[in-house]
Amino acid sequence: MRQLPLGIRIADRAVFASFHPARNVQAFEHVRRLAGAGASGFAWLCGPPGSGKTHLLQAACVQASETLRAGYFPLAELASLGPEVLEGLPQLDCVCLDDVDAVASRPDWERALFGVYREVEERGGRLLAAAQAPPALLPWKLADLGSRFAASAVFQLRELDEDEQLEALRLRAQVRGFDLPEDTARWLQRRFPRDMRTLYGLLDQLDEAALVAQRRLTIPFIRSVLSERGG
Repeated sequence: MRQLPLGIRIADRAVFASFHPARNVQAFEHVRRLAGAGASGFAWLCGPPGSGKTHLLQAACVQASETLRAGYFPLAELASLGPEVLEGLPQLDCVCLDDVDAVASRPDWERALFGVYREVEERGGRLLAAAQAPPALLPWKLADLGSRFAASAVFQLRELDEDEQLEALRLRAQVRGFDLPEDTARWLQRRFPRDMRTLYGLLDQLDEAALVAQRRLTIPFIRSVLSERGG
């Protein structure tokens, strides 16, 4: 796990190498470019839960932190702490703000976000934000903030279809260093909710169980693990 400001932790698997772009390749390439040295600008990622917003933001933070000062801030988790948690963000070269919709329409938070936006812009840094909706559809109280975010590069992430999910699961397994047979991946898809957050979490749990038992991820083994855990 990577430790970031405010105690926020990013899982080691949240990297560009484990993200399957599919039809989101434009968003993927844009975010990866912003995370590189010498880049600057703003991007807004929107889409339903499990569409990859958080993964891309965390991957950008991980890559940027190799050469720059970067931070990932999940605003839904930090909202109860107040906008003071944003103090010092303008000193970062790459700011990644997740769940912006959790604080939109709150004047104190919007003022703080506007200050971060202005400072990042003046410093020639990069700011990546994410929410379920595009900035034009959020209930901003500070119209100037909404218009600035709307002028960013806005990407609507598409959820993966069944075949794309299969590819994403096998890529996740490859990055973690094990093989996921296609029949096993299909079995998981048929029996569990088909959102990537659920499937990724399940895959990670099964991989840990397989490491302990020194077993491959076969369907009989998965059935035995889930049976023991009441799944």
